[in-house]
Amino acid sequence: MDKKKCKHGTLLTIIFTIVSVLYMYPIILVVINSFKKKAYISKAPFALPSEKTFVGIENYIRGIEKTGLISAFGWTVFITVLSVAVIILCCSMTAWYIVRVKNLATSIIYTACLVAMVVPFQMEMYTLSKIANMLHMDNPWGIIIIYLGFGAGLAVFMFTGFVKSIPLEIEEAAMIDGCTPIQTFFQVVMPIMKPTCITVAILQAMWIWNDYLLPSLVLDTKKYKTLSIAIQYLKGGYGSVDMGAMMGVLVISIIPIIIFYLACQKYIIEGVVAGAVKG
Repeated sequence: MDKKKCKHGTLLTIIFTIVSVLYMYPIILVVINSFKKKAYISKAPFALPSEKTFVGIENYIRGIEKTGLISAFGWTVFITVLSVAVIILCCSMTAWYIVRVKNLATSIIYTACLVAMVVPFQMEMYTLSKIANMLHMDNPWGIIIIYLGFGAGLAVFMFTGFVKSIPLEIEEAAMIDGCTPIQTFFQVVMPIMKPTCITVAILQAMWIWNDYLLPSLVLDTKKYKTLSIAIQYLKGGYGSVDMGAMMGVLVISIIPIIIFYLACQKYIIEGVVAGAVKG
């Protein structure tokens, strides 16, 4: 039995290694082509850069100049960081209230959050765009509130599952010691929820950082551009695309979110499993 299990484990390792390489290959391909001349990206996209095709960081410099990448990078960081912070703060407090205060209102709030996870974005994007424009939310501060609305469903669901696993006695002991409900949440409950907070932060950050559709619908792109929108400006007339500059800008745009994911990935499984204990 042990030999069979060992062979089975080895086979699974090989299969998943191959699958991982296949998933990584498109990213590797983008990095390789970011150092090649524009003409050779289309002619030989799978070939490694040679002395004839290698251009160094020329594509990166041209991409930054053409897209105004520095400004776009700043707005993307601003929107992503604040959106994630607002989602974690508001949704964790909402989940705690839903679990600890059981009444009709909390049941309705929880059900609304679950329904929000099911409704496709395409069904509401035109109405959302119109309302955002009417309420003057077509700016980085307004889109943060919109991201809170779309991210609340999954975040509340995960936080609710985790709060159910926290013993009520811990909170009662804090209140006996004189803590107010707000102090109990921030000093006792919030630290315990750290794994789920990091999991939610990773999932939401990856979505918001890479999102193109919502910023393009809501933001005034003449004033504010995120990375995903700025990259689209490398498309010229009649379908022409500066592939070299685009590859360079794509590499720059994916590096921060990959670093963030690698730094926090160990908390993902811990947070998901913890949130599923009694959910």
